[in-house]
Parts: sequence; C-alpha cells; structure tokens
Amino acid sequence: MGIPFLKGHGTQNDFVLLPDLYATLDLTPARVRVLCDRRAGLGADGVLRVVPSKAVDGAEDGLWFMDYRNGDGSVAEMCGNGVRVFARYLVDAGLVTEPEFTIGTRAGVRHVTVADDITVEMGKVSVTGTSLATVAGATFAGVAVNVGNPHLVCVVENAHRLASLDLSVQPWYDPEAFPEGVNIEFVVIEAPDRLRMRVHERGVGETRSCGTGTVAAVTGVLFGRGAQHGAATVDVPGGRVRVTVEPGGSTLAGPAVFTARGELDQAWWDRLSE
Repeated sequence: MGIPFLKGHGTQNDFVLLPDLYATLDLTPARVRVLCDRRAGLGADGVLRVVPSKAVDGAEDGLWFMDYRNGDGSVAEMCGNGVRVFARYLVDAGLVTEPEFTIGTRAGVRHVTVADDITVEMGKVSVTGTSLATVAGATFAGVAVNVGNPHLVCVVENAHRLASLDLSVQPWYDPEAFPEGVNIEFVVIEAPDRLRMRVHERGVGETRSCGTGTVAAVTGVLFGRGAQHGAATVDVPGGRVRVTVEPGGSTLAGPAVFTARGELDQAWWDRLSE
C-alpha cells in the first residue's frame, strides 16, 4: 500500500498535502524537493503535512498542526494559501466537525472559518523597517513587513511595469536586513481598495499567489499612506483574495480547491531516503 496524498491550490499557489495522522512519515528535505519537482515528482510550490499538534514539540493549542515546507525542502513558518487548503482538507476528511476551528502553525495558532471561501485570522502584522530590492538592475524601495514570516513590499508605478519584471531569478535583497531570506512582493495600487501583485517566494521562486504576501502587500500600502487599518482585494496571477488589516490583527479570505488524490508509490518514496 502506498502513501496517501492530495493535490490542491489556493489561487493557484499549489501544494501536495500528506495526511500523517499518526506522525509516522519521515518528511526529509530531499523528499520534499522531489515531490515538488514538476518533472521528477508531483509538482507543487510546497508540501503540507497534516499531523496532530501533540506530536510536534512546542506546538501551541490547535488539534492539527500544519507542517509546511517550501519547494526547496526548507521549513517555513506560515503560508496563508496553504492554511486554507489545509483547513478545507480537515473539513472534507471529517477531522473537524465545526466550520470554525484553530490550526497550529510555526507562526502560532490560526483561527479559520470554512464556507464557500475560507477566512483565516492571520494574526498581528508588523512593519519592521524599509529596504531595497533589485530586479535586472532596477532598484525598488520597499517596506519590510512581518506576517509570521518576512516580506518586502515594493510598490511599482503601473501594471505594464509590473508585468515586465523578470522574477524567474531571485531579486537582490539585503542579507543583513533579511538573514533568513525574504518573500518579495511587487505591487500596483489600482484603486484605494484594490491592489495587483506578483511575488517571488523564498525557497520557491515566483508563484501564482502568496497568502501571507497579500497581507503584507496591503499592510505595506497602508503604511505608505500613514494608516494602520484598511481592507482591499488583491489580484494575483492565480486569482483574487480579500485582506483586512487592523492594529490588532488581520484576515485573509479566498478559495481552496482540491484537484487530485491518490497514493505515492512506496518503493519510490523509500528510494528517496537512500
């Protein structure tokens, strides 16, 4: 018998989800990298392991813990699109029986509400300073934002400029400002309550969406206005989400979709440990 998996996405930020209800899977960086490889594996931006919180050292309250890994095998603190996919799985699988519940993450507990869309309470967001990013010789001023993981939000002048950016390679950033790497968002302000965004995620590359990145983008734009609260829709290449930011917390609302389920070949999985 193989290892069960599901494939899903939140605004086309896609994940392999591994139900590990008894905390027995040895999810090594090498296995994550191959799973996420779009030729050698299933293909995804990251892996979500569903594991009981009691099996994770230091996990806070929350019956289930989202063990999230970037596509390069590195461990990440938080993923807003991933939380929505994770929450949808818990409901569909009958592992939770109410539409509102909490999920443990490395960035702390996240409260979710599951309906047609899924709303995640993303916690308090903080602006930590300013910095710069460089793409193909062009330098952009940015606002550093912490959403449980690090972001740099750079506003660009128009949609044409946004579309022209080459994000196939890692933009330059200041490693002293972001010693653990950074997710970099490039944002166009289309209206006071509507943004358009592209993102280069650390450990992944450019993705079709980034949930924490959309929260960071709204926070960074509000900061530029001298405001601490507000709401906006954020259009990303993979779809649209809704973000609300308040001094005491933030929310992210958007879809979560499953596209496939099956079993990983056990012999293939075992060979990845060699």
